[in-house]
Amino acid sequence: MRLAQAGLDVTVFEAADEIGGGTRSAEFLEPGIVHDVCSAFHPLGAASPYLQTLGLERYGLRFLNPEIDAAHPLDDGTAGLFYRSVEKTAAGLGPDGRRWRAMFGSLGEHFGTIADDALGPMLRVPRHPLRFAGFAARSALPATTLARAFSTPQARALFIGIAAHPFVRLNHIGTAAGGVMLTAAGHVAGWPVAEGGSAAISRALAALLEDLGGKIVTGNPVHSRAQLDADIVLLDVDPTAAQRILGTQQPERVARGYRHHQAGPAAFKVDYVIDGEVGWTAPGCDRAGVVHLGGTMDQVVRSENAVLDGRMPDDPFVLIGQQWLADPGRAKGDLKPLWAYAHVPQGFSGDATEAVTAQIERFAPGFRSRIRATRSAGPADLQAENANYVSGDIGGGRNDLWHLIARPRLTPNPYATGVEGVYLCSASTPPGGGVHGMCGFRAAEAALAAR
Repeated sequence: MRLAQAGLDVTVFEAADEIGGGTRSAEFLEPGIVHDVCSAFHPLGAASPYLQTLGLERYGLRFLNPEIDAAHPLDDGTAGLFYRSVEKTAAGLGPDGRRWRAMFGSLGEHFGTIADDALGPMLRVPRHPLRFAGFAARSALPATTLARAFSTPQARALFIGIAAHPFVRLNHIGTAAGGVMLTAAGHVAGWPVAEGGSAAISRALAALLEDLGGKIVTGNPVHSRAQLDADIVLLDVDPTAAQRILGTQQPERVARGYRHHQAGPAAFKVDYVIDGEVGWTAPGCDRAGVVHLGGTMDQVVRSENAVLDGRMPDDPFVLIGQQWLADPGRAKGDLKPLWAYAHVPQGFSGDATEAVTAQIERFAPGFRSRIRATRSAGPADLQAENANYVSGDIGGGRNDLWHLIARPRLTPNPYATGVEGVYLCSASTPPGGGVHGMCGFRAAEAALAAR
């Protein structure tokens, strides 16, 4: 998009028959019931410094927010509740409300200033160093250390569930980063869904590109640089795939780093059609767009560490999406699409459907009786649907501290591939996974600067 805005002739080659990658929607199980294929909630999309400039609402994109953005229930029937409003969130956290406000209030208030620095390479001087310092200081901590700043199990679980999104060892340094970013962005834009399904984002971007004179060719996988007669090439692929495409054109020192790129843990996706409500025990969960299932902070940390160790936990961390709360058009009468995925070890080959269902049943007794249909997709299925999801990794690689700094390798220009005119723009580049457009924007800016 950025290249087309600069007046270049742009053609997008999409390997699949449909654009969007993980930002798609489908009626998997029942006509008229819309499921998101992968990405579902878009705090970074709604707050993206680049996407906000595009005017995508002209092309039908509309973000919708539920009453409560996220919830984290506990076994005692209580839950930590996350609202777009810092004040509402703090008010629900009792003695921890003041600490939550102090921790995240200023970050949300100044997110527009720090977002450009936070959503970019780490090896550079921030444009707003003083504002960025507060974000960086919190992000550098282990997620568990930041969570223990709160005294109640509800507040601790609420933050640790948000911090668990990037598939990390939550007791290691730097793992608070994802939680701090998603919390700050959520206090700006909430955690909205795209009306009609996440595919609405892809459709809006495609329409804008076509208005700028760009073209999209679907069903056209690229296997070699020789296929592309272009002065500038942006590769939205995994680094190992980029290395195969570039072959011997790529300097060996760069090629070695690409070949050794490490995928992260995997997702196991389950889509349900349910009759009526889920049946949550904890108040507030029935009004929350996202529900994090894993229990207390210590329980979530234990299950995430097992996944990173290559072991499938009995009680995996599970993310639930109730998109119909903000977007009722996705449901049909009493039948509703429930979106869910569990964190599982990289390349997990088993069936985690029962583990996901059991986690929901744990916090919503009787849930099984409400299930009308299911569709499961394990790591191999996810990779078959989208080649960038290597071994089921939906985030473009590991998200530990090293891979936040050296993504995909240690260099001040992480988008350069070592081949003149060719740049990497996938989630394997800064700032990583998410529907925010910043990887492509930054790669395009690097290409334009080189010209």
